[in-house]
Amino acid sequence: MNRSTPAVHVDGIVKRFGDVTAVDHLSLDIHPGEVVAFLGPNGAGKTTTVDMILGLTRPDEGVVEVFGGDARAAVALGRVAAVMQSGGLLKDFTLRETVELTASLFRPARPVDEVLERAGILDVADRPVGKASGGQQQRLRFALALLPDPDLLILDEPTTGMDVQGRRDFWSAIRSDAARGRTTVFATHYLEEADAYADRIVLVRHGRVVADGTAAEIKAMASGRTVRATLPNADAASLARLAGVDAVDVRGDSVIVHGSDSDAIARHLLGHTEARDLEITSRNLEEAFVALTADEAPTTETPATGDAIPEGVHA
Repeated sequence: MNRSTPAVHVDGIVKRFGDVTAVDHLSLDIHPGEVVAFLGPNGAGKTTTVDMILGLTRPDEGVVEVFGGDARAAVALGRVAAVMQSGGLLKDFTLRETVELTASLFRPARPVDEVLERAGILDVADRPVGKASGGQQQRLRFALALLPDPDLLILDEPTTGMDVQGRRDFWSAIRSDAARGRTTVFATHYLEEADAYADRIVLVRHGRVVADGTAAEIKAMASGRTVRATLPNADAASLARLAGVDAVDVRGDSVIVHGSDSDAIARHLLGHTEARDLEITSRNLEEAFVALTADEAPTTETPATGDAIPEGVHA
């Protein structure tokens, strides 16, 4: 595999649905072997962007290349596979029969038992799909995606319905494949998975990339820190008037103060109050996600044309 050629190259893509701009001049490069979390609020343009990477739709403007060529051609060659959250399973077939049927569509295809084992469902392969748990059905979709031995795997909520051990086993398999050069792009509502397993996180809002970096870098982009302390009868109004403070939350004997200058907040609490057990923390990924993708979040780019996606159009 040529690592100098991006697995995915997206340059200035635009997709409109009538008067609504779902994707607005979005640019992104994803390199072979990367595990990338592609995140954003509902209506941010994630699904529309993924549809263009999969060749399911064409951009109105801009360029989409997969391994240096046309996206549809890459899919046809089996270099790209996707695991979607729902749909596409025949309830009366067993898990094995489903994989065997799909394998017949690929030449060549990985051995059926191999992908069943890789997906963690070999021991239940003779179970009808309709009687499989939600997590087992999602693992089945993963097995189907592995059949062509793709170079790029796109996952939509891949661990929905899985138990804790199932999720760990799944991500262990993804990381192992990444070490061998497979590229993975995934969307998830489990932000702790993005934090723990992604090499890189891309946040989108109104059809544009608003943040791109490691989990640590994304957290750092959300300004401010939180100071937590034990302070009975805390004067929330007084603390809220301190320079740089943007939020104060009193919970029993604990006070939580968020602001841009955590050192000044800490000095005030320790020098002018009876505060003790003081702790300073950065925002976690969930807090950073909310801060960076909220409608009022600052951006250096021009806002997207559309403020909402009309009913029946999924972005």
